[in-house]
Amino acid sequence: MTYSKGVPGPSKDSVTPQDSPALQGFGDVPLPVRMLNEFAYCPRLFYLMHVEGQWADNHFTVEGREVHRRVDRASGKPPTPSIDVIEGRNDSANANDVDAADQEDDEIAVRSLDLVDEELGLSGKLDLVIFDDNVALPIETKRGHVPDNPEQSYEPERVQLMAQGLLLRRSGYRCTHGFLYFAASKARVLVPLDDALEARTLDLLSQAKLAAQKRELPAPLEDSPKCGGCSLAGICLPDETLALRKAITGEAPASMEPDDSRATGEVMLRRLYPVRDNAQALYVHEPGAYVTKEQKRLVVKKKNEVLAEVKLKDVAHVVLLGRVTISPAAIHLLCSEGRSIAHLSFGNWLTGMTVGNGMRNAFDRAAQFRAADDPDRCLGFARRIVSAKIRNQRTLLRRNASDVEKAHLDEMTRMLRKAEAAKSLEQLLGFEGNAARLYFSRFDRMLRARDLDTHWDFEGRNRRPPRDPVNAMLSFAYALLVKEVTSALYAEGLDPWWGLYHQPRHGKPALALDLMEEFRPIIADSAVVTAINTGMVGRSDFTRHALGCILTPSGRKALIRAYETRLDQVVTHPIFGYRCSWRSILRVQAKLLTRWLRGDIPDYIGMVTR
Repeated sequence: MTYSKGVPGPSKDSVTPQDSPALQGFGDVPLPVRMLNEFAYCPRLFYLMHVEGQWADNHFTVEGREVHRRVDRASGKPPTPSIDVIEGRNDSANANDVDAADQEDDEIAVRSLDLVDEELGLSGKLDLVIFDDNVALPIETKRGHVPDNPEQSYEPERVQLMAQGLLLRRSGYRCTHGFLYFAASKARVLVPLDDALEARTLDLLSQAKLAAQKRELPAPLEDSPKCGGCSLAGICLPDETLALRKAITGEAPASMEPDDSRATGEVMLRRLYPVRDNAQALYVHEPGAYVTKEQKRLVVKKKNEVLAEVKLKDVAHVVLLGRVTISPAAIHLLCSEGRSIAHLSFGNWLTGMTVGNGMRNAFDRAAQFRAADDPDRCLGFARRIVSAKIRNQRTLLRRNASDVEKAHLDEMTRMLRKAEAAKSLEQLLGFEGNAARLYFSRFDRMLRARDLDTHWDFEGRNRRPPRDPVNAMLSFAYALLVKEVTSALYAEGLDPWWGLYHQPRHGKPALALDLMEEFRPIIADSAVVTAINTGMVGRSDFTRHALGCILTPSGRKALIRAYETRLDQVVTHPIFGYRCSWRSILRVQAKLLTRWLRGDIPDYIGMVTR
């Protein structure tokens, strides 16, 4: 048994999983007691945090870190116990009489005490321990109020305190009681460290060690009040996961088709993540600009002029277009904080991404590669995304185009049915291409000429390079969408370059192209139509040359504004029934793709607008 002062252990209250030891292939690494608290609270939370390395803050975790700032400062040294090791419980001490606020002269208060027991397989940083000769009294600080239940505490908190008591006992001290100090109530709750709590704690410790060795995500909690305060709820997606499981397996009547006639509000889930993310993409497209960092801010300069300053907390990711450079210090800051950097060429091609270490396990990628080697799974997934894309194309035309013949929409429906029944990826590519030709042959009917000088000549899709203004905007919007999806896939630990429908090819983010298919019409195409019809982009925003047509800097800036506005538009989720932004929906789809690859949900459902 050893004790030391140093690096604090992981906790929802104080630190993130990046500060904790990785638990993949968990063997002889002692489990920190705060992780045991999280396992008792929710095994899925424990797994996401400490096996997969996923983390998100909310106001509870921020408050918790603030409350722990004082107790995390190490002070004091514990006395040497008079016996080597005490197994089990010793009732000779009346720990209830020990009060840290009113110590006797022979009492010693030790803060931030690290203990490790290899045999028990447990470690911990104890907030505060009061020693009176051979008696130890652990006091664990919690940010909230005293719970209104008979025990005046919750099981995870009692388990955490019991684990601390076990470490103290095995260090040679008597420990029969502990206290939970609730900062919001400024009150202490006595917790007896009895045989029943010890047995429960040891059982949970054993379960946590086994869970850390598995590749399968634990099941989400069902309709639990715990989810409402959990900072990882938007990553875990408990209600969405369970709803999709039940819908796909037929346990509950929830159709995923947009034309379903179910009553409004029949499926209404709790939205456990924000309506929209306050952090936005930072676009830098001024030629010769330089991005650097000052403390926790990104500063964009050109020569000696400051063009912009943005706090890091307001930046979702950074997009560098053309001849723009970034300092090593800024790259280090963005990578360490989990923000990606997208590099786009002057011709608006995504040339690469700079990302940090991100996810600390390879389980998601292993599942992705297994799925990519399974022709049946690839075909099933491809049919889902192509079906969703054609449905969204048809809906966009039906809503926004003037005088589209019913026969034309019926033909698109026919291509949809064929795509849903395709027997091979090659067949599916043909049906997708036919549907796209039908869609783009009427795309110009969604465009409104604001005057005679802004009539838009559009005769179908062309690219590499685009030969007219509309195609130039579509190509740029698709490049923006590719970087958005690529960033979302990196955040989930997937490989954007290895697809299931689009075949892997050097320089081609195949999986990003897969996932973006269903979002092309409802995000990228919609942004282009809006930019044209509202006059955000005009004929003067393009430069024509022998090789094609490109956007000017002013036109590019206007289209970026239209694209970002579309991403932030709040809509009712067509499957889950709550309201959120398109940006949030895109990121949720990336998470659900990961869940399907890992077997957490039985099928992937494409995003279809109503």
